[in-house]
Amino acid sequence: MAEPASSRGGRPTSSGFGRALIVVYGVFAVSAFARASVQIARDFSEAPVAYSLSAFAAAVYIVATIALARDARRVATIAVLIELVGVLAVGTLSLVDTVDFPRATVWSSFGAGYGYVPLILPLVGLWWIWHTRSRPPTA
Repeated sequence: MAEPASSRGGRPTSSGFGRALIVVYGVFAVSAFARASVQIARDFSEAPVAYSLSAFAAAVYIVATIALARDARRVATIAVLIELVGVLAVGTLSLVDTVDFPRATVWSSFGAGYGYVPLILPLVGLWWIWHTRSRPPTA
């Protein structure tokens, strides 16, 4: 088990602003999971690529939420980087490949349906992980 950041000199990712960040990630985890579940159960044949990516986004948000809450920095960093790459890739593909993306996903059009929060959230998440990291002592 990883040693908490506070014992390494940094702040836990779940402290201060991190609590609000975890709540936002949690809301996105629940909403993406619910959206993907309904999309897959009702209309999977209409947009299998898009709806599968919605389920993948939900999984990424769940992992990021748990990792941030438990101060699992490496896992959180990987999850948030995957989220950033995902929202950029799906955002771009959803604009240029309307055949595979006939219906919206969480990351479609860079998260336009969610007020672009999916585009901003991984940047804020990476900043917070970096901001709370342990720093070497200064002389």
